[in-house]
Parts: sequence; C-alpha cells; structure tokens
Amino acid sequence: MTIEAGQPLAGQPTSARQAGPRRPLGGLGRAALGRAGRAALLATGRPPVPDALEPLVQAHRRHHPQADLGLLGRAYRLAEESHRGQKRKSGEPYITHPLAVTVILAQLGAGTTTLVASLLHDTVEDTELTLDQVAEGFGPEVAYLVDGVTKLEKVDFGAAAEAETFRKMLVATGDDVRVMVIKLADRLHNMRTIRHMKPASQVRIAKVTRDVLIPLAERLGIQVLKAELEDIVFATLHPEEHTRTRALLGRHEAGPDTLLMPFARDLGRQLAEAGIAAEVTVRPRHCVSLHRVLLKRAAAPGPDGRPQEPQPADFGRLLVVVEENADCYAVLGELHTCWTPLPGEFKDFVAAPKFNLYQSLHTAVALAGGEVVEVLVRTRRMHEVAETGVVALGDPGQPGTGGGDQGRDELDRTDPARPGWLSRLLEWQQETPDPDAFWSALTADLAGDREITVVTERGETLQLRAGATCVDAAYRLGEETGHRCIGARVNGRLVVLSTVLHDGDRVAVLTGEAAGPDPGWLAHARTPAARLAIERWLADHPPRRPVVRTGPSAGQPAPPDRPVAADRPEAPVSVDGRPGAPVRLARCCTPVPPDAIAGYPVRAGAVTVHRAGCPAGERMLADGRGALEVSWRPGGAPQAGYRATLRAEALNRPRLLADLTAAISGEGVGIVAADVEPPQELRVRHTYTVELPDPAALAAVLRAMLRVSGVYDVERPHAPAGGGPGRAPAPAAGASAEATAPPEGNGDDPRAPGVRTSWGIHGRTAALSGQRSPSPSRGPEG
Repeated sequence: MTIEAGQPLAGQPTSARQAGPRRPLGGLGRAALGRAGRAALLATGRPPVPDALEPLVQAHRRHHPQADLGLLGRAYRLAEESHRGQKRKSGEPYITHPLAVTVILAQLGAGTTTLVASLLHDTVEDTELTLDQVAEGFGPEVAYLVDGVTKLEKVDFGAAAEAETFRKMLVATGDDVRVMVIKLADRLHNMRTIRHMKPASQVRIAKVTRDVLIPLAERLGIQVLKAELEDIVFATLHPEEHTRTRALLGRHEAGPDTLLMPFARDLGRQLAEAGIAAEVTVRPRHCVSLHRVLLKRAAAPGPDGRPQEPQPADFGRLLVVVEENADCYAVLGELHTCWTPLPGEFKDFVAAPKFNLYQSLHTAVALAGGEVVEVLVRTRRMHEVAETGVVALGDPGQPGTGGGDQGRDELDRTDPARPGWLSRLLEWQQETPDPDAFWSALTADLAGDREITVVTERGETLQLRAGATCVDAAYRLGEETGHRCIGARVNGRLVVLSTVLHDGDRVAVLTGEAAGPDPGWLAHARTPAARLAIERWLADHPPRRPVVRTGPSAGQPAPPDRPVAADRPEAPVSVDGRPGAPVRLARCCTPVPPDAIAGYPVRAGAVTVHRAGCPAGERMLADGRGALEVSWRPGGAPQAGYRATLRAEALNRPRLLADLTAAISGEGVGIVAADVEPPQELRVRHTYTVELPDPAALAAVLRAMLRVSGVYDVERPHAPAGGGPGRAPAPAAGASAEATAPPEGNGDDPRAPGVRTSWGIHGRTAALSGQRSPSPSRGPEG
C-alpha cells in the first residue's frame, strides 16, 4: 500500500478526475459515477457532503463501506468555518492541512471517529472552538482525541512546551493509541510541506521527527508512514546524499528489470504448478532503504579490495502474499527446493512476531547467475498489519473495524500492538518531572530499532530494548529487585551485570542483602527506568566520606592505641633473606595454608608465591629464575583474604549451578568468579574462585560441594603431586561427610602406603581396590 503524496488540496471544489484514478464500473465513466453516487446519497435522505471531501470519501469507502458520511460532513463544515481566514506558511487556506491529514488516515484505513477527530485536531489549538463544544457536537471520544494532539502553549511552558506536549500525547496514547496515529499523520503532512519553513526550522523539525516520531511509527507498525517520513527527513538533513541515492534509483527505474520481474514470473509459475494460490510482486525499496544497502555494500570490499557496486537485486525484494498461514511455509518449501537458500538469511516472524506485530517469513535465495534475491512471504492479513500496524486492528472499543475487537477486552483502550513498551515508557516518564531529563530519556529509549524478549528461569517474559544488560533485566523485575541485585545467570552461566542480553536468553537475577546499586551500574543501564531508579537511589544515599580526626576533641578521651596489624595484617608469607619484600600469591594455583609453596623473584623486587608443583612456577624455574625459600607466616594474611580456585566434576542436571553456589555460600564463603563449561557426554565442569574468611574453611567448602547431588569429584586446579588438601575427601560408606577430613602430609592413603588417594568418587574406588586413580582432570569412564 502506498500513501498518495500529491500536492495539498486547495479547498476549492475537487472533481473526480483530480482525485486520482478509479476503477470503471460497467460502461459508466468517472463523471457519471460521481453523479450517480451523489444521486444515491440524496435518495437515502442523508445530507450531501461537500465536494472537497470527495477524495476523503473515496478513500474511506474502500475500507468502511457503511461509514457515516454525514458525521464527516458536519466535522468538515465546523473545521472550515473555524479556520476560515487562516493561512498556512505556503499561502494556502489552513483547512487544507486538516483535510490532507484526514485523507492520509483514510488511506491507512482509520475509522470514522478517528477521521472526525483529525478534521478537528487543530481547532481547539488555533481557533476559538473549545473542547466542551467539540464534546457537545461529536461526543467525548472525539474530544479526547482532539485534546490529546493539542499542543501546549509556549506562553505557559516556554522552552519546555515541546517536551511537555509530547509527554501529554504519550499519556493520552496510553489510553487511546489513535492519539499518536493522528499526530503521525499530522507530522507527515507537515513534512511534505516543510520546504515552506525557514532552513533552521526545517532542520529542527526533521531532527525531532527522526528521533521521536519515526521510532514511534515503527513501534506502532505503520510502515508506509514511517518510510515516507524517513525519506523526507533524509532529504532535509542530508540533501546531497539523498540526491545521489534518488538519481541512482531513478536510473534503475528507467531501465528494464532483467532480474526481479523474471524471477517473480518464474516463482509464480512454480507456485501455480504446486497448487499454491499466491500473488507474487516486486517490492521496490524506498530511498532510505536503498541508502542503507549502499552503505553495507561500501563497507564490505569485494574480491579486488574495492567497495562493491550496487547489484540489481539491491533495488527491491519479492513479496509473496498467500491466503493461509500454512501456505507461507508451503511457499518457503518451494523456494528452498527450487533455488539455493542462503544459510543464516531465514527469519521466521510468523511464529515469533516482532514487537510491533509484524509477521512475515524472510529468506534469501541464490539464482542461477549467482544473484541473491530477498523474498518476503506473508498472508493478506499479515500484509495489512505490516503496512498499517495498529490502524489495521481497528478503532478500540468499536466492533467490526478491521478486527480490532477480536480477542481483546472492549474496555482495554491501550495500544493493541504491544501495551508493554508503552506502559513502561509511561512508568518512567512519571518519575522525570524535569522536561529536559524527560526529553533526553525519551529519545534514548526510542533510539533502539527493536526490542528483545528474554525469559526468566521462573518463566516470566521480559520485553527489553535491544542492547539491554542484566542491570536492565533486574530493574525490569522491580525496583527493589534491582537494588538488591548481586549477580546474574544467563543461559545457566554466571555472568557480570554488564553482560548484554540477546533475544531468547534465559536470565536469573541473583539477589542478596546488598546495600544498593553501585554508581558504576549507570554505565551498564540502557533503559531509562533502570537509570532513573539508580540515580534516585544514589541521590537518596550519598556515599559516606571517612572522618579524619587529628586529635581528641574537647571533653572526649583519646582513643586507645591500636596495633598496626589490626588494620593492616602482616604479609602471609616470609621470604628467607629478603625481609620486607612485597609478596603476591599466584592466582593460577591460589596457594592457601598449609600448602607446600615456592617463591620466585619478579619485577621490582617482589616475590610471587606458587604452590609446589604448579606448572607456572616450574616454567619460571626453567626460565632461570631461582626458587626462593618461603614459608607461611603464623598470623599473617593477605589484605583481601585468601582466594582459592575449586573445580567440581558432576553429572549434568537441572539446578546444579544453584545447588553448588548455595552449598558454597552456606559455608560463609564468598564467590568471586565462576565458570560453567558446556556439558560433554552428560558431564559438566564448574570452576569457582572463592574468598575464604579463614584458611581452615577450605576443607569444609570442599566437603560441602562434594555432598551436592551429582557431583563426583572436587579438586583444586594445578594440584601438586603431594601436600595440602588438593581434593575433597569422599565420605566413606557408613560415615558422615562431616566426620571425614582430608589427610595431612603428602596425601598418601594411610591404609595402603605408597598408593595415592584421589579424593572423589572415582578416586575412592581406586583406593579401595588398591589401584592408582585416574587423572584428576578426567571424569568417570563410560
């Protein structure tokens, strides 16, 4: 469907010939049809409509044959009388503007109530007519729509008038989506006549249209309106690029189509032979769409290293319209059988519609000559919704208007396309009384071209803008949940809060008794709701600055002297011959007392401490760095506490990750990092880096992890050949896990001297049978 983009009407009587082509009926000409139509209207007793409404009546009758034309006639007469004497900047009578806006809406298929409100949409703003008079003459519904699109006075709001006007429209749209539909049609006609504005005004209006109105048209699914707005904005803001793209498009249209039309005929014949009733047409790209394709071509160099030239297939796509949903997949089968489909180019928006109700099958096939052609497949109803969006769903609350009442509560007058995005937008706008902050948040929220859908592990569906992170998901579940968020799992893996989510991800927000959001979260929040909630919490909870005292105040005793070690513990390791040398515990093997350790000199006189047998330490020794004598210092401890890396081998099952993290947390140990490898042959490996409150807690954590159902082995990576608790001891038969402790010394089994014990299920079996255990890095055989 295309919206006619002719010259605005001038208000004088318009003939049927000027109104555009019409289909002849029988042997009657256009003039005879017009006279016959007026005679039939008079015969019914209805008052005749003004001749200026004839294009409007023709467009409206195509979608609503039983519409009340008398109501339109009354609305037009009132609007014409109210605007009489007013002129537009082009010099034309002002009534041409509301009339042109109403014709646009009639071409989209809007209902009679919407058209009446459109004819009157500027009367309350620019004339002496009041809302009460509109409500008295046409009902409260029309008055609500007119009030929704009425601008706020600059006298009252100053520079904030535009932002507050959009806020008012959005609130009104939350109750009736037709408010925004009328506003979009109003902006389209203003953009068609933007050449009569001053250059500075043209740029300002075009930018607002680009940042706010076009994204709203996209979210409401009105593609025909969005495409024309994009082209006019492109011509206004980038005239040179628009001229070049338009010239290229014109040259292509002037030449013969040697690719798309022949392929359309071949596809039509193939579908007819298969018994599939379908209509195959070539769908040309509009100017902005072609410009985007050209940018992709320029960014992808060809085999010779030069930017690729546009191909004939870049100028359009094939559209296949069928009757039933099942026919869409039948067409897809024929396409992929007779031509070569391109991997990765198939998208099923029929089974999973877009957030604006768009439904189609998208695919691309390669022809015999190597050309790649995109094909869209949809039903007639899908095509109607894809072109006109929420307008195709009909007027809310009015039965029989294009299906708007099907499956919906008659009292539900919210956006029928997707109440979610609009309700979320309305929620955060209430929290931003400042017009500048509201305008910035609005443009940022609308900047995303699409939305994504993620599912929580409890089955809740969350709609988020593209690029949203785990922080946004946490605050989407509620402000309190966001404030207490301490981590997240995405598709079963523990991730950082800055992780970007993708369509279809499974998300779990981990919460705790946290003190609130970190200021760094603002850099990861992509949705206005999350940003505003974080900013509000930070404003209410300013960080406490440390108090520096130089001495006791009057009347207060001096604080007792404290040993330095109470605030700054001694180094955990002493180095022979190097007193006071900086010591670092290696992160590769995470030594913890009483592990056997070795020290190696590094830069700036520091010493790095590895567990005995650590491969990284042995490499340093092989590189010529002599080992230093180091020993654990009693009472010493690193400032950040001891960290240990633990690896669990388990049989994969649901909730394994949750049970393991709960077991670790139950021992009072904090998890610093975690990694879950993909399952292999039903086995899975979890690796955790934990922060121990005390070295003695390590054995308890190992035992707690081994008690988790499905876990058959727990070890510390880079375990030495001997010394230290390298693995968790498996409880012996008939004994409790709490009563079992790891052996001391070199780890040899006291029951079988010289036989190494591997502390896990398969290790316990090996020890009892008197055989050497398998490698710690492998799971059970078979």
